[in-house]
Amino acid sequence: MRALALEVGPQGIRVNNVAPGVIRTPMSAGLSDEFYEALANNAALKRLGEPGDVADVAVWLCTEEARFVTGQTILADGGFAIPGLR
Repeated sequence: MRALALEVGPQGIRVNNVAPGVIRTPMSAGLSDEFYEALANNAALKRLGEPGDVADVAVWLCTEEARFVTGQTILADGGFAIPGLR
């Protein structure tokens, strides 16, 4: 991704990556409430993400406000990765 950002940057193309954390989706619907709670307790915001949390980051990256952001991975994980692997 960073190599691609370097390659296409001169053409004014930005390349970024959104890395979501645990997001409540139909794919995760089979997980128990206890498991969800344990995951949420390990996040700085003490909750799991919703699809809109990730979508808002992706939409922001498409705006002029993010015009100088390229070659980045943006974690949208509610702070889950801050303390490292547990």
